[in-house]
Amino acid sequence: MSTETDNKVLAEFRENFGKGYARRLRAAGKIPAVIYGHGTDPVHVALPGHQVSLLIRRANAVLELDLDGKSQLTLVKDVQKDPVHQIVEHIDLLVVKKGEKVEIEVPIVVVGEPFAGTIANLDNATVTIQAEATHIPEHIEVDVEGLEDGAHVTAGDLKLPKGSVLVADAELLIVAISVPAATIAAEDEIAEADAEAAAEQSEAAEETAAE
Repeated sequence: MSTETDNKVLAEFRENFGKGYARRLRAAGKIPAVIYGHGTDPVHVALPGHQVSLLIRRANAVLELDLDGKSQLTLVKDVQKDPVHQIVEHIDLLVVKKGEKVEIEVPIVVVGEPFAGTIANLDNATVTIQAEATHIPEHIEVDVEGLEDGAHVTAGDLKLPKGSVLVADAELLIVAISVPAATIAAEDEIAEADAEAAAEQSEAAEETAAE
């Protein structure tokens, strides 16, 4: 993704800290955050809650902050949420510069349908890559169309966007194609039933011959 006008966020410096102040800040519709990186001292800010909550739905969101009239490009590195209500409680922002490469984990999206009777098992939901801060892909697609039982897709098989470099181990398993266990069990039961039926028929035939 690239930074666009809808990623511009008006941030406010804050000097007060503590859980009580943070609660009051969130009650006012704002999110406490800290900006760090590039050897600078941490800067504590408050962000507009609704706008930022929408922006950070996207993995590795880049926010262009307006800090007292000065522009600062930042990468969302960590989002802390209330485990029960899922309210955003705090955000960590990393200072980045245009053209700078950053290391991030990007979500994997499986597309296509594997061979009939098989399923695609996602072993790793993300993969670590290096990309330009202003051109971080939202996700990386893995096409499993027509792949048969036993097929594997590793990190090294992924088609990365231009400018991105794989950081994860190339042998890291991403997707494995297999026949569902339930299907195998059902086939085994059918085979066992067929074997029993055949045995009974054979036994009946032998008894008839003996008569």
